[in-house]
Amino acid sequence: MKSTFKKNIPDSSWNTLRNGYDAILRLPELPAAYLHPWRRESIKRLKEIHNIHSGERAFVIGNGPSLKNTNLSNLKDEFTFGLNRIYLMFPELGFQTTYLVSINDLVIEQCAEEMLMLNTQRFFAWHSRKFFVPFKPEKEALPTFLYTTYTGPGFSKEVSGRVWEGATVTNVALQIAFHMGFNEVILIGVDHNFTTKGPANTTVTSQGDDPNHFSPAYFGKGFRWQLPDLETSEIGYRLAKQAYETAGRKVVDATVGGKLTVFPKAEFGQLFK
Repeated sequence: MKSTFKKNIPDSSWNTLRNGYDAILRLPELPAAYLHPWRRESIKRLKEIHNIHSGERAFVIGNGPSLKNTNLSNLKDEFTFGLNRIYLMFPELGFQTTYLVSINDLVIEQCAEEMLMLNTQRFFAWHSRKFFVPFKPEKEALPTFLYTTYTGPGFSKEVSGRVWEGATVTNVALQIAFHMGFNEVILIGVDHNFTTKGPANTTVTSQGDDPNHFSPAYFGKGFRWQLPDLETSEIGYRLAKQAYETAGRKVVDATVGGKLTVFPKAEFGQLFK
């Protein structure tokens, strides 16, 4: 029905209708997304870090198995964005990532207490705030909340307002990095390939060791998680590539053996010579 309807109207009209519908879906979130004290503090922080890293480079570290074949000790003195449960690797690394980003409700629900204990600067989805309320964090311990949504594809160059999630936390990290002014962003561990198959966004419960990430305990037995939506992720990646290139910046992919083809490739070891 939807596809038939779409075929009978111009693309411009379809996009207007879709964006209008998306906006209606977001209405219940809007007051708190801008007026709640936690979000007001987050907006203030986000404005303070706008272009704070202008002209510098950063690494966005995915959580794929390829990290086991990547010499991460090279990153100790680099600016780094860790994603979701990357902190499981911190003891082995001997250092924490500069920033941590997580937007998935299932991940945050099951890991909120662990994430609050980290010393690194953290960015979490506003819709996940309910999982932090029981811990009653002090203002100084509050993470920075991003008003992320599932609808209305786009790339936000300034992230104090609405940010499209693009079906992966990696896309959100790319938008934060742009907001901070990074001139070059290098992806590693973004394998863009999952052993576990099934319909995109389906919630599943892990039955054993995790084969899709750098640690078998990442989404270990009993952990609830959502199957990836690689197609939508690529839409977000292409928007990111366009935004960076238009601004005279770049994103390169140094993932060892990664399957993502949107960004130009780089050899990880050569980046430090």
